[in-house]
Amino acid sequence: MLTPQVTFLLIIFTVIVAAVAQFRVSSAFNRFSRVRTRRGMTGAEVAALLLERAGIHDVEIARVETYLGDHYDPTRKRLCLSPGVFDSASVAAAGIAAHECGHAIQHAHAYAPLKARMAVVPVTMVASQLLPFIVIGGFIFGYVRPLLDLGIAVYAVLTVFQLITLPVEFDASRRARLVLVQNGIVTREEDSGVAKVLNAAALTYVAAFLSALFHLLHLLALRGRE
Repeated sequence: MLTPQVTFLLIIFTVIVAAVAQFRVSSAFNRFSRVRTRRGMTGAEVAALLLERAGIHDVEIARVETYLGDHYDPTRKRLCLSPGVFDSASVAAAGIAAHECGHAIQHAHAYAPLKARMAVVPVTMVASQLLPFIVIGGFIFGYVRPLLDLGIAVYAVLTVFQLITLPVEFDASRRARLVLVQNGIVTREEDSGVAKVLNAAALTYVAAFLSALFHLLHLLALRGRE
């Protein structure tokens, strides 16, 4: 089993990867948000067209005032786009809007990993709410046995959730690039820009998984020393 020292170094590595991933997302978005597609469709128009072509008529497209807060809410069947995507006719906006439509299409087709992620959301929310108490408690009192066991349970839940998230996000990006080209919304050349934006975003999900996994391994290593 990994020693606590090694797992701690892995956690530091993950923090660096997460910071790099966030920088790449912002950098790619800022770069390609200035490149207008030849078709000139806004993110909202892209989403509406793709949902219509997919035969999905019960999903609301909403504008949310959050920078890069784009997401699909399967419980409310609501596709939320930030101002920089909803109103923009850029390559970045087309890619992100199509990615969120990919989630809506997954939902309509009962995509198994998405169903699995939806199933574990309630317990993941509870685990996320407990996480600050575990971190603060560990810092103040040290990882006493009950706190350590609770931490292992919480990070196990978060690790499983992040693991399930990976195929959901990768598949949505794959669908996005495919439908954008198939429907003539972006050209083959513009698709390379879409790929850079979505690939940068995908790295953030990998970093989140590694972070949860390494924290779990760290706590398991501490548990093994008792």
